[in-house]
Amino acid sequence: METLAMHISNGIIDGPVAAVFAAVAVAAMTLGLLRGRRDLDDRLAPMAGLVAAFIFAVQMLNFPIFTAGVSGHLLGGALAAMLVGPWVGALCVAVVLVVQALVFGDGGVAMLGLNITNMAVFGTAAAYLLIALLLRVLPRTPTGLGVTAFVSALVSVVVASMGFVFQYWLGGTTDLGGNLGGLAGTMAGAHLLIGIGEGLITATTVVTVAKVRPDLVYALRGLRPASAPTVPAVGGVR
Repeated sequence: METLAMHISNGIIDGPVAAVFAAVAVAAMTLGLLRGRRDLDDRLAPMAGLVAAFIFAVQMLNFPIFTAGVSGHLLGGALAAMLVGPWVGALCVAVVLVVQALVFGDGGVAMLGLNITNMAVFGTAAAYLLIALLLRVLPRTPTGLGVTAFVSALVSVVVASMGFVFQYWLGGTTDLGGNLGGLAGTMAGAHLLIGIGEGLITATTVVTVAKVRPDLVYALRGLRPASAPTVPAVGGVR
């Protein structure tokens, strides 16, 4: 099924719905730009560039999902949220999606608002909400950070895929004969497997960065417990 592709191609969703979500994407990116400017500093600005470049490079690597006849790749919402925060992270993912659509034809240009909404907005927001929750429950050790990264990445991929199902319900161009539930189940199953791969990549990357430079992991700096000491721990993740 072509509709299993996370990057929506032109013609899959009708024009009015695509226009609505284009407006949603523009509004979300404008808010992200305004809020993200508050977070930018000497550490976050270069890190944002590195994160965007890393997501772009890793998205070129596809792994097959044999049960669905499609391939999956890193979406990057959870990775970006953990390393540079939700606002800048969403912008990083959006920039990657724009370049992919305009230069490589990965996803329709007319559907760019839909793809940005699903992967940069829904995916990153869902990931960061989970990150904020889990880092208040789990210990801030490499293991706790890895579990947080894995779970948030997996859930963010499934949430992004459900965004497509919602959009297809609003304006899909092919009549499914009332089988929207079947589409949702197929999308969830395929992207659950994709999410496992994304979770492993995200956890490995975040833990590696945290072991070397914990000060570069936004989630560790921006989500400190209320009782956390003001002096940072030395030699690893707190």
